[in-house]
Amino acid sequence: MLVGSIIDVTSPQGRFASGAAVLDGRECYVAEAYGKHLLLHFDGEIFLHIHLGLFGRIRKHKIPAKDPRGAVRVRLVSATHVVDINGPTICEIIERESMEKLICRIGPDLIRDDADPDRAYERISKSRVTIGKLLMDQSEIAGIGNIYRTEILWRQSIHPDTAGRAITRRQFESFWTDAKELLTIGVKRNAIITVDDPPARSRVGERLNIFNKAECPTCAGPIARLKINGRRAFVCVNCQPLVPNKKLRV
Repeated sequence: MLVGSIIDVTSPQGRFASGAAVLDGRECYVAEAYGKHLLLHFDGEIFLHIHLGLFGRIRKHKIPAKDPRGAVRVRLVSATHVVDINGPTICEIIERESMEKLICRIGPDLIRDDADPDRAYERISKSRVTIGKLLMDQSEIAGIGNIYRTEILWRQSIHPDTAGRAITRRQFESFWTDAKELLTIGVKRNAIITVDDPPARSRVGERLNIFNKAECPTCAGPIARLKINGRRAFVCVNCQPLVPNKKLRV
């Protein structure tokens, strides 16, 4: 879509006009994601760093280009496609040194081939912080958002208030495998799907188990609402009991 093409770069909104001028007319030779961070590599050893945050959005369509929708921070046009980025939290040009420092700060990305689960478990298994908080810390594991946090912990019968160091190796390995599969499905279907046996059609909206629901689909028990670092979270009071961790007792 963009890789291998000379890219026309503009900022219809105007807020990234100077950055767009630097990138315009350069070849994009790599596009990759580390968790929620998108990095586009351009010739000249410069990189476009994008983080969509809560409200950012990427729209794409084949050429010819259509009029921008909303406040498009940056528009990237290849020989075949137009990619518009609206409302990102981060939209900046960085050099290789800054790019490498950024990657070092980000935890293993579940759906990257080079992700190292041992690195994530080593940190989580030593932490007194709850797993519900750790999963939203992109320096621990990259790529898990708020909805996936609730859904995967429910699928693994883990209460979000469980301390990281209380998570067993077996629990972590099961969690990692499940999370990787669900995130891969999400990328493929462009939707958060955490239920088993979703509709086979390619276009389908969210399919969730307990997020923003009143009743657990497994036990029919009530779903409790939590706030974790200001974000909504949900837990089944029956399927996700908070088990005391003997290892933490002094």
